[in-house]
Amino acid sequence: MKSLIEIRCDLHRIPELGFQEVKTQAYLLDQIYALPQERLTIIQWKTGIVVKIKGTEGKKTIGWRTDIDGLPIAEATGLPFQSEHAGKMHACGHDVHMTVALGLLRKLVDKPINDHTVIIFQPAEEGPGGALPMREWLKKEHPELVPDQIYAFHIAPEYPVGTVATRPGMLFANTSELFIDLVGKEGHAAFPHQAKDMSIAAATLLLQLQTIVSRSVNPMDPAVLTIGKMSSGTVQNIISGQARLEGTIRTMDAATMMSIKQKIESFCQATEIAFDCDIRIDYGSSYYQVKNDDTLANEFITFAKQHPSTTAIVCDAAMTGEDFGYFLQEIPGVLFWAGVDSPFGLHHAKLNPSEAVLDYLVPFLDAYFREIATK
Repeated sequence: MKSLIEIRCDLHRIPELGFQEVKTQAYLLDQIYALPQERLTIIQWKTGIVVKIKGTEGKKTIGWRTDIDGLPIAEATGLPFQSEHAGKMHACGHDVHMTVALGLLRKLVDKPINDHTVIIFQPAEEGPGGALPMREWLKKEHPELVPDQIYAFHIAPEYPVGTVATRPGMLFANTSELFIDLVGKEGHAAFPHQAKDMSIAAATLLLQLQTIVSRSVNPMDPAVLTIGKMSSGTVQNIISGQARLEGTIRTMDAATMMSIKQKIESFCQATEIAFDCDIRIDYGSSYYQVKNDDTLANEFITFAKQHPSTTAIVCDAAMTGEDFGYFLQEIPGVLFWAGVDSPFGLHHAKLNPSEAVLDYLVPFLDAYFREIATK
């Protein structure tokens, strides 16, 4: 296996979108097969990989999950190893995530722990969502690889290297994309009575949607409904026959997500009647809340506070989304932030995490896995 910095640079060059991570999978497999194979079981699922490291006793199985896909963002870092795939970039740090997973794998192969370890290289975290189908495949086809507890991390540009942050319970929100297409009838501006104007319908619907959180959700229950994009029309003297609203829904409670979607559907049905049009709703990628196991999160925080190279923070919950929540829905575990000291945030075209996180986080995780392994 190459050095961790070389691996990170190589992976950064070849970002691929969800379920298209063909080059990424091949590269990861090359690095995994470069290790001694005596204790390894390697299984592929679509563009993902699951690696089991056999423990010396194997009383339980500890899981580690990393995401492997990139984003449809044109890179603007100017790095010598910047993306070779036009319009695609590892702008969420998944190149770092994968590198840390390979580093941890190498540590556990070189010096096995008592328990089995399963490292999951999961595709399509950014969309359309790989965690849920991968979890279900594991349960059905390889139940022996389902871990008893599972961990993951996400880079945090705002924290310095050596800082980890998490909390017991809710960490990230339930999230859902929202796409609404309105179809009416195009017409000449001089004859509005012969058309079905979707610009007006979309504008009216947008204003109605903005009342859902303010008037239908308990103000003590955090929720967000944002329409970030509205498109309609072609030229100034044609009444638009089509319109599209694009947005996102985020809640801290799964039931609230369902309630908001029901309200959206009611408003859309009313708009269809009022404007004599057809409306289609697409919720796109929907992710389940990231809720850390209380006991495991407290154990992790305690370990981090005692670790000599680490600053541990009990952070606030955030309205961000992560499909790791689907693993935590059925498997107790912890997701945490790890600082990478970048002035540019997640999904920014100039994001460049500090590579110092590799030399810090891999030994930290190796020490933690040895701490929680069955004595």
